[in-house]
Amino acid sequence: MADVKGPPSEVRKAAIASLFGSALEWYDFFLYGTAAALVFNTLFFPTFNPLVGTIAAFGTNAVGFLARPLGGVIFGHFGDRIGRKSMLVTTLVIMGVATCLIGLLPTYATVGVWAPVLLVTLRVVQGIAVGGEWGGGVLIVSEHAPSHRRGFYSAWSQTGVGLGFVLSAAAYALAQEVTTKESFLAWGWRIPFVVGILLTAVGLLIRLRIMETPAFQEKDSEPKKSTPPLLDVIRTHPRSILIAFGARVAETGASYLFLTFSLSYASEIGVGKGVVLAALVVGMLFESFAMPMFGALSDRVGRRPVYIGGAIAVIVWAYPFFALFDSRDPVLIFVAIFVAVVLGHGAMIGTQPAFFTELFASRVAYSGLALGHELASMIVGGFSPIVATALLAWSGTSWPIALFLIGMGLVTVFAVAAAPETNPNVLGDDGKARQEAEAEAKPKPSDSSPIHS
Repeated sequence: MADVKGPPSEVRKAAIASLFGSALEWYDFFLYGTAAALVFNTLFFPTFNPLVGTIAAFGTNAVGFLARPLGGVIFGHFGDRIGRKSMLVTTLVIMGVATCLIGLLPTYATVGVWAPVLLVTLRVVQGIAVGGEWGGGVLIVSEHAPSHRRGFYSAWSQTGVGLGFVLSAAAYALAQEVTTKESFLAWGWRIPFVVGILLTAVGLLIRLRIMETPAFQEKDSEPKKSTPPLLDVIRTHPRSILIAFGARVAETGASYLFLTFSLSYASEIGVGKGVVLAALVVGMLFESFAMPMFGALSDRVGRRPVYIGGAIAVIVWAYPFFALFDSRDPVLIFVAIFVAVVLGHGAMIGTQPAFFTELFASRVAYSGLALGHELASMIVGGFSPIVATALLAWSGTSWPIALFLIGMGLVTVFAVAAAPETNPNVLGDDGKARQEAEAEAKPKPSDSSPIHS
């Protein structure tokens, strides 16, 4: 990635806009996962027994992940051709409308099988929108930021992801608090979805005020290539795509076990969901502000050490996480979630924006980020709660799920270990000179080098 930075005021404005916009977009997306764990099995799949209904509800949740690569391809193409800003505005509007409509859906008791059909359709729309959101939200900050602070500034886009979860979980906790159990199932669950349209309007106003990134403006002044960005990035950056995919296995797979499956696991072992929701809100709130700290650390010591440290934390914490849950002690459950999301997940997701951005050239960065990021979301993130639930149904214990977590952590450790260090500040002048010399030795340096610093 070329080091083309914007003025400091625009860097800060881009970071704030990305933070708030992604928080609202992920608020909408996480609402569905929370509702799938809490109410969708009862309201949309009442003909199944509770555990099978939960698997079905998580299955519709996974549909959103299946749609995310499609959104990444569509918005990545236009984001690399037209611009980052316009795509971010579009994805925010699509997500807000789809989320509001979910809150207005009739249930199975009212329209029968059409209820889950409509639910799945709107989840697909959500998946397309969020699939196009992540890459643009990252690039709007990282392409404004100077290289020596890229980790710190771009991590604020991920802080929006954490705050989005906090908002969604807090909204559900509040809705449960102010309604009876019967009222919550009847109409209370709808409130967080419908309110999302108001939050979308706020996010839209903020995003309309940011400028296009300097890196895209510089690229836009160059002669246009006829090759579609998707084909271009697959041809010129295949290793970077695979590295991004592997790096996400532990990050996305573990996060949806910690954030979604833990709610249904708590019910299975007789722990109130309110305890877990509260612990998740506190843990994600702390993680949200730990992300920029991990990003800043990666500016000093490199992307790879920080990212690998987070993956190792997930591996080491896999068995203790479930052991603390099995204690049924609320304090120990808080500890389990806090360590998992702040130290394990936080180190990876805080380093990820700068790391992934530096893996790709600016001309194909939106498509490259979207492809590597969203393929992992589809294959690992969407199905990890389903796999965990199936393992629980098969074994009746948590040990196979802990092994599943460890396996995902090992994949990420090996993927990131196989990656080059991308931080130009850590590489120093000698490292950058070596990269430039290697690039000059190739017949087509702009097309064949996987790293552009």
